[in-house]
Amino acid sequence: MNRLAYLISQYPAISHTFILREISTLRKFNFDISVTSINPPDRDIKQLTDIEQEEAINTYYIKPDGIIGAGKAHFYTILTQPLNYLRGLFFALRLGKFDLKKILYNFFYFVEAVMIGQWMRKNKLLHLHVHFGMEAATVGLITKRTFPITFSFTMHGPRDFYDIYGCYLSQKILDADFICCISNFAKSQLMMLSPSTCWDKLEVGPLGVNPNIFTPRQFRQHPEPFEILCVGRLVPDKGQFILIEAITRLIAKGYNLRLHLVGNGPDKLTLATEVKQRELTKQIIFVGAVNQDQIIHFYANTDIFVLASFAEGLPVVLMEAMAMEIPCVTTNITGIPELIEHRVNGLLVTPSDIDSLTIALAELMDKPNFRRQLSIAAGKKVRQAYELQQNTKKLANIFQKRLNNFNILRIP
Repeated sequence: MNRLAYLISQYPAISHTFILREISTLRKFNFDISVTSINPPDRDIKQLTDIEQEEAINTYYIKPDGIIGAGKAHFYTILTQPLNYLRGLFFALRLGKFDLKKILYNFFYFVEAVMIGQWMRKNKLLHLHVHFGMEAATVGLITKRTFPITFSFTMHGPRDFYDIYGCYLSQKILDADFICCISNFAKSQLMMLSPSTCWDKLEVGPLGVNPNIFTPRQFRQHPEPFEILCVGRLVPDKGQFILIEAITRLIAKGYNLRLHLVGNGPDKLTLATEVKQRELTKQIIFVGAVNQDQIIHFYANTDIFVLASFAEGLPVVLMEAMAMEIPCVTTNITGIPELIEHRVNGLLVTPSDIDSLTIALAELMDKPNFRRQLSIAAGKKVRQAYELQQNTKKLANIFQKRLNNFNILRIP
């Protein structure tokens, strides 16, 4: 059986459900994945789905292990490999250079790295793969510098590209044994930040969705009202204020519609206040965060899916909506054009352009045949290029090829 460790910033988490799917599917391909998470789940154990509860029980949580867990890991490491311990500590502190705040943060990352390294030693794990979170990847980098392991990570972006020095991205590229990029766009950004001698480390491994779960919903020719859905954290990146303005304009023009905003985040209060001031609380509804087993209900009752984002990696929620043959309107940024081709299987608009977003939504509501045409093409695209089983098999092959070179996949 093939073995490796996954490090995640928070697991399970509503916004990281795609990681759970990836891990579950890799296990079906004869991979023994042991998971460690820096933070506990984002909900109480009783609010997790059955599969999330099972994952939580079997996950090693760093912060909840506390001072006692950290003390044991550090004592044993100092006792058994003092030179490696000092090397890792000095490396972590040097990363911060002359920034005292970064030096302090890196010390705490070192504390976590030693806990992960000892957990890996105990479980005879020799490869650490970090999936999601550049802070988690920094912990992984320090773990690699402290223990005799190999190290890789999945690159999402785009936030990581905005602070390449603060998150030590160039150093991570140099130290990683290989890197999985979720899109060609992400790969291109890493190529820009690294010497050409590192480019052979970069692999493209797209994410995917299960079309047996996200099945086509019933198409409605003339819905009353039009149900529009946006799924994502309520944060500035997602452009929800732009979306609210576009919806306001459409209602003023006489369109009968209703927008559901699924997700939570720091912008919720401000967004809700904006909607209340516009007297649109019946037309714009804040659902909050929902579990994966509940989100299907919202997709099934949706006529148009929209993301007005300013920054994205390659959103899995777009894949989910497309798999269910929901026509999508989103912005032509980062890796999204790899998934959606304008006027072929969705509509792409310029980010921050309220006029083009409003026009695109109106066109879909006005033209049911066009809407249906995009829906069918969207489902076909996901089944061909973003199917979970198929793309996880590609990832499994990447792991197999790369780690076989190190001869560390097999259980001793």
